[in-house]
Amino acid sequence: MIHFSTGGCNGCDIELVAALTPRFDIERFGALLKGSPRHADVLLVTGAVTRQVRDRLIRIYEQMPEPKFVVAIGSCAISGGVFQGCYNVTGVDNALPVDAYIPGCPPKPEAIIDGIVKLLKKLGY
Repeated sequence: MIHFSTGGCNGCDIELVAALTPRFDIERFGALLKGSPRHADVLLVTGAVTRQVRDRLIRIYEQMPEPKFVVAIGSCAISGGVFQGCYNVTGVDNALPVDAYIPGCPPKPEAIIDGIVKLLKKLGY
């Protein structure tokens, strides 16, 4: 997994980091956070996607090896959230093919873990 924050309030980022801590321990499901897109197969996107960050997001996605999957975490990543309707804001699915949506503002660590486990089940793991 690799995490890409497009900006915003960072509430989803904090909850995602909380899911990685020993209290919730997402690593027990085999989900490890990597530092490079070349070593990751799942892209976790938080925050509203703006025109300014859209090209960077696509570039990160293109650097990932096949098979690759995208998870949109939070209302901003799914639809633009409170920024929906702004001239330069869109959801992740307008830039990349999204495989899993985790709704919430921000979603709890339990919801993030549940969404990632459902993605793993969908993939046959």
